[in-house]
Amino acid sequence: MIELFISALITFFVVIDPPGCAPIFASLTTGAEPAERRSQAIRAVLIATAILFFFALLGEQLLGALGITLDAFRIAGGIMLFLIAFEMVFEKRTQRREDRAQKIRDTPEIEDVSAFPMAMPMIAGPGTIASVMLLEARSTGIEQSLVVLGALGVILLLTLIALLAAGPLMRLLGQRIEAVITRLLGVVLAALAAQFVIDGLIGAFAISGPATA
Repeated sequence: MIELFISALITFFVVIDPPGCAPIFASLTTGAEPAERRSQAIRAVLIATAILFFFALLGEQLLGALGITLDAFRIAGGIMLFLIAFEMVFEKRTQRREDRAQKIRDTPEIEDVSAFPMAMPMIAGPGTIASVMLLEARSTGIEQSLVVLGALGVILLLTLIALLAAGPLMRLLGQRIEAVITRLLGVVLAALAAQFVIDGLIGAFAISGPATA
C-alpha cells in the first residue's frame, strides 16, 4: 500500500506539476483583487477534482462502452505520458503553457480563468486523466483504489496551496530552480510511462517470462 501511494503521489505530482501551475496562475490573475484570486484558485481545483474523480471512478466503464481494452489504454496512456516527460526534460512543456497563458492575457474579455485554462487542461489535462485511469486500472480492491484517490487528493491540495501562494512561491523558487526540478521529474515520469507501456504490452500479447529448465 505504501509503495502504491508513493508511486501514485509521484505520478500525480509530476503530471499536474503544482509548482509549474503557480506562475501561470499568477500571470493570468495579474491585477485581480486578492479575494477574487483566491476564489478562482479554489474554483479551479474544485472543477479539476470533479473531472479527475469522474474519470477515476467511471473511466473503466467509459472505455468498456467504447470497446477499448485497459491494456490498449495503458499503452496509449504510457506513450502520452512519455511525450509529456520528453517535453519536461527539454522545457517544451513550460513554453507551451506560457504561450497558452499569453493567449488568454491577450483576450481581455476572458476574466475568470478558473475553468479554462487552469482546471482544464492545466490541472486536469489529458496526461492527468490518463494517469488516474491507469493507476485505478492497476488497483485491485477498494483499498488500493482509495489509496490512489488519496494520493490524488493530496496533490490537488498541494496544487491549491501553490495557486494561493503563487507570488511568494515563485520568488522563493526562482526560474532556474524550477527548471532543474522540472527536468528531474521529467526523467522520473519517463520511467513510469515506460512501465505503463510494458504492462500494456504484456497484458495485450500475453508475453510470458523466460522459460525455466
